[in-house]
Amino acid sequence: MAGGGGGMEVPQRVKRGSKARKRKKKSRIGFRLDMTPLVDVAFLLLTFFMYTTSLITPQIMKMSVPKSPEQVDVNMNNLLTLQIGPNGKVFTNMAQDDPVEIKMTELKAKAVELNMMRKNALITSFKASPDAPYGTVIKVLDILNQAEGEIIQKLRQEDPNIKRSRKFAFVKMTKEEEDKLRGM
Repeated sequence: MAGGGGGMEVPQRVKRGSKARKRKKKSRIGFRLDMTPLVDVAFLLLTFFMYTTSLITPQIMKMSVPKSPEQVDVNMNNLLTLQIGPNGKVFTNMAQDDPVEIKMTELKAKAVELNMMRKNALITSFKASPDAPYGTVIKVLDILNQAEGEIIQKLRQEDPNIKRSRKFAFVKMTKEEEDKLRGM
């Protein structure tokens, strides 16, 4: 029961004939604070904010996957191949050249440079070994996505009306390619 309704102390009996009877003791009003409604409101607010707040926004990479494999004619001069070996090393090559190891720190600059040289015509082929570390694959894809913003900015500086067409393909790595990368 909330409020200051009655005394919480037990009244003392006064003996007859004593001097204490002449003076009346001041009675204090008892006070009791019920915390239940306060706790209820606090938990309601807590659950409301938990449901309405998004802590981490999901990062989604948009991909369009063909329904059936297609044969596409590709100009080999515009083909950049990125390969991730079973040991987690990243290799790159243009056209039919031999793969060369590239550091993660150099990958973004290389992607921007090759895209600018080919003027929006570069096709990136991505091959990852089934034994490649998953974290390395994600890092390479993140670096390529970061490079995309810089590529678009540089292309628009040259021609403000240009529309960026990104060409990117995931290709299954052959056993020969995987064995070749193991030896490097």
